[in-house]
Amino acid sequence: MFATEIFMNRFLLSSPVRTLNPEEADWFYTPVYTTCDLTPNGLPLPFKSPRMMRSSIQYISTNWPYWNRTEGADHFFVVPHDFGACFHYQEEKAIERGILPLLQRATLVQTFGQRYHVCLKEGSITVPPYAPPQKMQAHLIPPSTPRSIFVYFRGLFYDVGNDPEGGYYARGARASVWENFKDNPLFDISTEHPATYYEDMQRAIFCLCPLGWAPWSPRLVEGVIFGCIPVIIADDIVLPFADAIPWEEIGVFVAEKDVPNLDTILTSIPPEVILRKQRLLANPAMKQAMLFPQPAQPGDAFHQILNGLARKLPHDSGIYLKPNQKILNWTAGPPGDLKPW
Repeated sequence: MFATEIFMNRFLLSSPVRTLNPEEADWFYTPVYTTCDLTPNGLPLPFKSPRMMRSSIQYISTNWPYWNRTEGADHFFVVPHDFGACFHYQEEKAIERGILPLLQRATLVQTFGQRYHVCLKEGSITVPPYAPPQKMQAHLIPPSTPRSIFVYFRGLFYDVGNDPEGGYYARGARASVWENFKDNPLFDISTEHPATYYEDMQRAIFCLCPLGWAPWSPRLVEGVIFGCIPVIIADDIVLPFADAIPWEEIGVFVAEKDVPNLDTILTSIPPEVILRKQRLLANPAMKQAMLFPQPAQPGDAFHQILNGLARKLPHDSGIYLKPNQKILNWTAGPPGDLKPW
């Protein structure tokens, strides 16, 4: 789910919007692959990402003049970490770090989106996490299959390893789901991840999409693809591609404090409203907008990102610096971030 930057790079290498003449370019893109520094379990380690990013920016600013003209205001970077360019998976520490100072003028393409948050700067483009299109396609079942599961969720409720006291992970929302509904027959919820996970989502009416360490989740993508109404439990979340996906019409938003009332909220939704949401979710264009297919297809997530970049054009003339003018502070940030990569 963190692979967006890899596939975005592959897409741009063969895209007709790419130019090899920098004087023709509206935007400059630097692939850094910060999410490829992995744990033995295959999860990204964000702790060295600031050093990787700083070294990359130093390289392009030393070898070409284009970064220095704007200090990155006409550059974009893909940062699909939990909290984007704050480069930490725990919110408290991500807030403490803030966005990497050298990226303050660049446009960030990131999965993280939460209003009023220091890790989402104005002008960022919020995108869905990567979910494997071919794998999901292989698990499709006939659309006429009855949806016999009322509420479905598979995933962690507690993160004992990183949050042993249990009150910090998911701001307690997942723990509240488990404590309130583990014995409720309407709720098919578990930490087990069965081989029929994708098929089960296609048999469910509602799929819970609670925040984890960050507000976003691959379940948002899976819910749209499999026609399972996403129940979004993440206060102030900024969802991807709001101009292409009418989230308010296809989903159900539940405040974190209202999780104990989840059964009442969902059973109170009239059948005609459920049917309307399901019909909207059946729209192929909506599904396409959430995916990063290989090869790219019209209207997919790659093209939604290009649309987002295009809407920010033309660049204001004020982004260009005067000779010898400097805005960014290259020495700002924790001392560990300043070490060369």
